[in-house]
Amino acid sequence: MTQLQIHQFPCLSDNYGFLIHDSEHQVTATIDTPEVGAIEAALAEKGWTLTHILNTHHHFDHAGGNLELKEKTGCQIIGPRAEAARIPGIDTPVGDGDQVSFGGFTAKVFDVPGHTSGHIAYWFESENVAFVGDTLFALGCGRLFEGTAAQMWTSLQKLMALPDDTVVYCAHEYTQANAKFALSVEPGNDALVARSAEIDSLRSKGTPTVPTTIALEKATNPFLRPMSANLQETVGMVGKDLVDVFAETRRRKDNF
Repeated sequence: MTQLQIHQFPCLSDNYGFLIHDSEHQVTATIDTPEVGAIEAALAEKGWTLTHILNTHHHFDHAGGNLELKEKTGCQIIGPRAEAARIPGIDTPVGDGDQVSFGGFTAKVFDVPGHTSGHIAYWFESENVAFVGDTLFALGCGRLFEGTAAQMWTSLQKLMALPDDTVVYCAHEYTQANAKFALSVEPGNDALVARSAEIDSLRSKGTPTVPTTIALEKATNPFLRPMSANLQETVGMVGKDLVDVFAETRRRKDNF
């Protein structure tokens, strides 16, 4: 079977764009539309023609290029049903449990609200990859602009339930700053200490820290670790409900 090709490229100040391509069926999608020029340059570099846009949420750095790209290419736009009124040019609204067909591949859709009220993620099970937008970051999670801590914790648990070796493509290069915060709330996590040093080395060379994996995030990302005794002690929430521990961790990150 043909393998799903994935091409990652930087855009805007700290976003990543992703093209996915099925060579057998000659279809290409961009995950979100952060910057039209960067997407067009990536398409030209690969020699691919855009056929689909897969939106994760409505924010401008994720859906702002929808209409221009659709006008130029006639591509199909798929996006979150719960934000359909805010996704420019949407053709196919999807939500939790839906299947998105892309050439010979299928993505399962998860509702993962918290950052926005209708945020979704796409999981290509056969390819072991997930595109999570701004819900989960390497060593971080999205700010709670439209949802609650309880909603976001539920969303993150959905992603945590994916196989440990799932490769996770998140939309921003925030990892080095996230690592500094993570160490402030879980300084006793040896795996985190080691990962932070590795991240500093990667960024000193300009190397991306994205993608990551579910296993790596479960071991080091404080937003997936409200059950950590070290974290609970550091934030003064020993024995508290996990949602409350998560909420306090998010509050601290907002003010870090």
